[in-house]
Amino acid sequence: MLSLWTGTAVIAQVGIWILLNSAGILLTTQAILLLQPTHTPKQKKQGTNIHAALNLTSILTLIAGLVVIEYNKIAHSGAHFESPHAILGLITYILFFLQAIIGIAQYYTPGLFGSTEKAKSIYKYHRMSGYVLLVLSLVTVAAATQTGFNKNILHIQLWAVVVASVITLVGVLPRIKKQKLGL
Repeated sequence: MLSLWTGTAVIAQVGIWILLNSAGILLTTQAILLLQPTHTPKQKKQGTNIHAALNLTSILTLIAGLVVIEYNKIAHSGAHFESPHAILGLITYILFFLQAIIGIAQYYTPGLFGSTEKAKSIYKYHRMSGYVLLVLSLVTVAAATQTGFNKNILHIQLWAVVVASVITLVGVLPRIKKQKLGL
């Protein structure tokens, strides 16, 4: 096990962490797009089940990314949660987890809310917070470009992340159904 964290293996672990977090954001984006739009009850049910599966996979992928980077930090006595990227990342991880718990509960166990109708009444908040969480994820990635590790080793340019984020949002945001958000 030690050989996973010695010598150049550390470089591979960093690459894995970046790929895992990127995959998590990709899966989340796909889960959002999948439900925009659905029309028939069958499409809605299938879409919701696939949405849940994609988001579960996304959360597991993000957790794996967090474990890899935290293990790396611990193994090398690195600073924890000091940069804006790290703080935003921790907030984002927590919000992803809460979003998933609420989404699963409201759809699969609506009785926890008192009734199916009461559970459905908070769908709009789940939707809205999902969009906010996607934006927060992209902001967190942008903040990563300002870390010492990126500036000294990776050299990922902020402009490239901003352009990719804008393109992503241009594809997602126009598909939002304002009436489903109560607007």
